[in-house]
Amino acid sequence: MWSFLRKVSLTQWILLSMALGVAGGWLFPEASQHLKVLSNVFLRMIKCLLVPLLFGTLVVGIAGHSDDLKAVGRLALKSILYFEAVTTLALVIGLAAANLVRPGVGVSLPPAEASRGQMGAEKVTIAGLIEHLVPRSFFEAAAANDVLQVVCFAVMFALALTQVTGKPRETMLSFCESLTEVMFKLVGVVMKFAPLGIGAAMAYTVGHSGLGILLNLGQLVLTLYAALAVFCVLVLWPVARLCRVPVRAFLRAIREPALLAFSTTSSDAAMPDAMKRMMAFGVPRRIVSFVMPLGYSFNLDGSTLYLAVASLFVAQAAGIDLSLGQQLAIMLTLMLTSKGMAGVPRASQVILAGTLVTFDLPLEGIVLIIGVDELMDMARTTINLAGNCLATAIVARWEGEGTF
Repeated sequence: MWSFLRKVSLTQWILLSMALGVAGGWLFPEASQHLKVLSNVFLRMIKCLLVPLLFGTLVVGIAGHSDDLKAVGRLALKSILYFEAVTTLALVIGLAAANLVRPGVGVSLPPAEASRGQMGAEKVTIAGLIEHLVPRSFFEAAAANDVLQVVCFAVMFALALTQVTGKPRETMLSFCESLTEVMFKLVGVVMKFAPLGIGAAMAYTVGHSGLGILLNLGQLVLTLYAALAVFCVLVLWPVARLCRVPVRAFLRAIREPALLAFSTTSSDAAMPDAMKRMMAFGVPRRIVSFVMPLGYSFNLDGSTLYLAVASLFVAQAAGIDLSLGQQLAIMLTLMLTSKGMAGVPRASQVILAGTLVTFDLPLEGIVLIIGVDELMDMARTTINLAGNCLATAIVARWEGEGTF
């Protein structure tokens, strides 16, 4: 019996725990709410790895190649160009899906009073986005798991380290290399608890939201899932084939972090294991350590597509017809405001609220979306993960590196 259990892979354990979690949440909705503590503990275990892992890998990836800083700059330029191109296509597909299906037509918005106290919303400004980029304190950014600010500080620190010579530089690089090695080993240890945490998360989600909520806003959920599927087929798959990335091997490499992202709705939770898997897939560490954290700030394909669908859903529910120019303005706004969402709790709702206020759309629509947001968050977080993993492989191909 014990030998049989040892042969069961982690992926199979995760799939089994997800099935048991769904069944448990459906059959015992009240009891399943007590399992949230197990899910939270697992997420905390994962998230506490994120900052030291990001910091160590980025510093080594940049300062360890200080003799060729032009290569680092070239890597950054290629990554940003790819991120912006793919994110734009995600927004276009989201707007097209919302215009074609029109999921908000026939949906009644709650009264204005219902949105009071749900969330405050302010108009999004470029100045505010730029100011948020730089942390007031590294420790504050680390405590909040603010990926964008941690990346910003790590890049500045690494660039400063390139100007240092002798033993101080060697000591700091050796420390960061050792830190990275230990953190990757710790990722493997924590992932042993993944089936327990994921099963608890699925049980809580189903027990809390129930399956009946899908009947009310099912068209919105299905529109998002269909649009994400179209994005994968029309964008990610052709790009992978064009850049000679073996799709089947790639999918096998990311299946476990993808299941983790889907079940926990957390980009942070899936990132450490995803980085480890992409290096095992054959992408050089220096590329994974640079592109993956950067992607979680600039390449959230699933989240940006969701924001496009959700914005038009609210407009349609309010009976507001947006012109093509207004929709393009919304798309350009979302291209800016969607940066740096990873690691911010319920960031998609905050960004959506700011966009609605900016274009004078009713904030009450968010009250409707909150009911099914977790179900949509599962899909968009998974696509965020897959898109960033694929980005590391594509940039590796562009750099003429990689063994996949």
